[in-house]
Amino acid sequence: MLLLINAFLGAVIIIDAADDARIERQAIEDACAVLSSSGIMIEPGFVITNNTIRTMRTVREDEAEAKIAQAVLGETIMTDLGVIYMYENEQRGTAEFYSAGDFEIFLKEGVITNENGTLRTVQGLIHGMGLETASQIVMLDQDRETVTVIGAYKGVNIFNCTTEFIFSAGSLKTIKGRYVAGVEPLENGAEIMHAGTALLGFLTWVRNGNAVCTHIYRVEAGYQHSVFGSFGEGVISPAWLITTDTEKYIVDDVTGEIWAMS
Repeated sequence: MLLLINAFLGAVIIIDAADDARIERQAIEDACAVLSSSGIMIEPGFVITNNTIRTMRTVREDEAEAKIAQAVLGETIMTDLGVIYMYENEQRGTAEFYSAGDFEIFLKEGVITNENGTLRTVQGLIHGMGLETASQIVMLDQDRETVTVIGAYKGVNIFNCTTEFIFSAGSLKTIKGRYVAGVEPLENGAEIMHAGTALLGFLTWVRNGNAVCTHIYRVEAGYQHSVFGSFGEGVISPAWLITTDTEKYIVDDVTGEIWAMS
């Protein structure tokens, strides 16, 4: 098994698959064969690639934060607390934005309800807030209802940028999560690598006892967001989302780091 993995990795290094879809597909099929022989079932058709993804620079945008706050709270008063900006409307609630793109909005009872439908309400808010999203998940728990949306850049998911809309007793209580604004080209930004490399890195990670799974249902190319500076400077960089029978995992395509999405 070790020889097979080493042989595959050696082949990946010398293959220029960026412009050759056939070779890329063969590499994916070989990686899937290695995983299946190791007890993790996966079909090559479950791997969704995107060769246009590359590392991009991100910066904090005050105007985007103000737009989000005002779309939910209406007219607000902004207080600069350093790396935290607070927006307040005495009748509707407050919003707090952090330099990394994380934010929380707290609404008073009955300000926004889901009487016209939870998803319709959330979709209207997303449009008003100017958030680009790609996927949404609805969770129900008695009188508590949560819609989680995954952020995106030009239609491609940013896996670790999610926003939760939390309703209780028919009233929206909290919006919290992370968004990305101010995306700019980055000179010499890393391009996404082979899906096979991510899959074999994940296999090694599982074999080292970091996770347990027997099936991979989907592998999707996208981005993950990292922040480096106290003023919000960061990047969105290539990543893979691996959905298994036990958990969803993000693989950083640049560093090889792996972590559970939840």
